[in-house]
Amino acid sequence: MEALRLILLFVHLVGFALLLGGAIAQFLTGKFRINPAVLWGSVIQLLSGIALAAPLRGGGDAEPSLIKLGVKLLLAVLIFIMVFIPRKREAVNKGHFIGIIVLTLANAAVAVFWR
Repeated sequence: MEALRLILLFVHLVGFALLLGGAIAQFLTGKFRINPAVLWGSVIQLLSGIALAAPLRGGGDAEPSLIKLGVKLLLAVLIFIMVFIPRKREAVNKGHFIGIIVLTLANAAVAVFWR
Protein backbone atom coordinates (compact mmCIF):
# COMPACT_ATOMS: atom_id res chain seq x y z
CA MET A 1 0.00 0.00 0.00
CA GLU A 2 2.89 2.34 0.76
CA ALA A 3 4.34 1.82 -2.73
CA LEU A 4 1.03 2.83 -4.30
CA ARG A 5 0.86 5.93 -2.09
CA LEU A 6 4.38 6.93 -3.13
CA ILE A 7 3.58 6.44 -6.82
CA LEU A 8 0.44 8.56 -6.46
CA LEU A 9 2.42 11.21 -4.60
CA PHE A 10 5.00 11.26 -7.40
CA VAL A 11 2.26 11.63 -10.04
CA HIS A 12 0.68 14.39 -7.93
CA LEU A 13 3.99 16.27 -7.82
CA VAL A 14 4.44 15.89 -11.57
CA GLY A 15 0.95 17.37 -12.03
CA PHE A 16 1.90 20.27 -9.76
CA ALA A 17 5.07 20.87 -11.77
CA LEU A 18 3.11 20.86 -15.05
CA LEU A 19 0.44 23.18 -13.70
CA LEU A 20 2.64 25.74 -12.00
CA GLY A 21 5.56 25.53 -14.43
CA GLY A 22 3.29 25.77 -17.46
CA ALA A 23 1.40 28.70 -15.99
CA ILE A 24 4.51 30.64 -15.00
CA ALA A 25 6.19 29.96 -18.34
CA GLN A 26 3.09 31.16 -20.18
CA PHE A 27 2.85 34.20 -17.88
CA LEU A 28 6.46 35.17 -18.59
CA THR A 29 5.84 35.12 -22.35
CA GLY A 30 3.14 37.75 -21.91
CA LYS A 31 0.56 35.66 -23.79
CA PHE A 32 -2.10 34.71 -21.29
CA ARG A 33 -3.59 31.51 -22.63
CA ILE A 34 -4.15 28.03 -21.26
CA ASN A 35 -1.45 25.75 -22.67
CA PRO A 36 -1.59 21.93 -22.63
CA ALA A 37 0.80 21.70 -19.66
CA VAL A 38 -1.53 23.78 -17.50
CA LEU A 39 -4.59 21.80 -18.61
CA TRP A 40 -3.00 18.40 -18.05
CA GLY A 41 -1.41 19.54 -14.80
CA SER A 42 -4.81 20.56 -13.40
CA VAL A 43 -6.36 17.24 -14.45
CA ILE A 44 -3.50 15.21 -12.95
CA GLN A 45 -3.58 17.24 -9.73
CA LEU A 46 -7.31 16.77 -9.26
CA LEU A 47 -7.41 13.04 -10.02
CA SER A 48 -4.23 12.08 -8.17
CA GLY A 49 -5.26 14.22 -5.18
CA ILE A 50 -8.57 12.40 -4.94
CA ALA A 51 -6.77 9.07 -5.25
CA LEU A 52 -4.29 10.06 -2.54
CA ALA A 53 -7.03 11.09 -0.13
CA ALA A 54 -9.26 8.05 -0.65
CA PRO A 55 -7.17 5.40 1.14
CA LEU A 56 -6.51 7.71 4.08
CA ARG A 57 -9.90 7.06 5.65
CA GLY A 58 -8.56 4.34 7.95
CA GLY A 59 -8.10 6.56 10.99
CA GLY A 60 -5.01 7.23 13.02
CA ASP A 61 -2.89 10.21 14.03
CA ALA A 62 -1.17 10.71 10.68
CA GLU A 63 -4.46 11.10 8.82
CA PRO A 64 -5.16 14.64 7.55
CA SER A 65 -8.34 16.29 8.76
CA LEU A 66 -11.47 16.23 6.63
CA ILE A 67 -11.48 20.03 6.64
CA LYS A 68 -7.96 20.14 5.16
CA LEU A 69 -8.91 17.62 2.48
CA GLY A 70 -12.08 19.59 1.75
CA VAL A 71 -10.16 22.85 1.35
CA LYS A 72 -7.63 21.18 -0.96
CA LEU A 73 -10.44 19.62 -3.00
CA LEU A 74 -12.22 22.97 -3.28
CA LEU A 75 -9.04 24.70 -4.45
CA ALA A 76 -8.27 21.92 -6.94
CA VAL A 77 -11.79 22.06 -8.39
CA LEU A 78 -11.63 25.86 -8.67
CA ILE A 79 -8.28 25.62 -10.46
CA PHE A 80 -9.63 22.95 -12.80
CA ILE A 81 -12.69 25.07 -13.65
CA MET A 82 -10.52 28.16 -14.21
CA VAL A 83 -8.32 26.15 -16.58
CA PHE A 84 -10.90 23.97 -18.35
CA ILE A 85 -13.52 26.54 -19.35
CA PRO A 86 -11.21 29.00 -21.18
CA ARG A 87 -8.85 26.32 -22.56
CA LYS A 88 -9.78 26.97 -26.22
CA ARG A 89 -9.69 30.75 -26.05
CA GLU A 90 -6.86 32.52 -27.78
CA ALA A 91 -6.24 34.63 -24.66
CA VAL A 92 -7.53 34.97 -21.11
CA ASN A 93 -7.54 37.94 -18.78
CA LYS A 94 -4.24 38.60 -16.97
CA GLY A 95 -6.04 38.59 -13.60
CA HIS A 96 -7.62 35.23 -14.40
CA PHE A 97 -4.20 33.80 -15.15
CA ILE A 98 -2.69 35.25 -11.97
CA GLY A 99 -5.63 33.72 -10.08
CA ILE A 100 -4.70 30.26 -11.40
CA ILE A 101 -1.11 30.72 -10.22
CA VAL A 102 -2.15 32.06 -6.79
CA LEU A 103 -4.68 29.26 -6.20
CA THR A 104 -2.08 26.67 -7.21
CA LEU A 105 0.41 28.11 -4.73
CA ALA A 106 -2.31 28.33 -2.06
CA ASN A 107 -3.15 24.66 -2.57
CA ALA A 108 0.51 23.74 -2.15
CA ALA A 109 0.71 25.91 0.98
CA VAL A 110 -2.28 24.12 2.50
CA ALA A 111 -0.60 20.78 1.81
CA VAL A 112 2.70 21.81 3.39
CA PHE A 113 1.75 24.07 6.30
CA TRP A 114 -1.63 22.76 7.51
CA ARG A 115 -0.88 20.04 10.06
